[in-house]
Amino acid sequence: MRQLLLSFVEPTRREPGCLEYHFHEDRDAPGVFVFYEAWRSEADLEAHLALPHLRDFWERRMDYLEQDLEIRRLTMHSPYQERPVR
Repeated sequence: MRQLLLSFVEPTRREPGCLEYHFHEDRDAPGVFVFYEAWRSEADLEAHLALPHLRDFWERRMDYLEQDLEIRRLTMHSPYQERPVR
């Protein structure tokens, strides 16, 4: 599972509208994974979720998981500021 989820990171980071995409594992509960994602817009997130590999994962997720995903959509109150490219 770890390798499958890790394989999503680099391609997702290259998607239009992806501001942040981080994959974490709970230190005290190995096998408990958390993604932290920030997207430029809801439309960018929806385009990401519509990709074939994510649709396939979503449809087959219970083949991998002991319990269903917990998804929380947050509102960012401290938006990103453009930074100069170094």
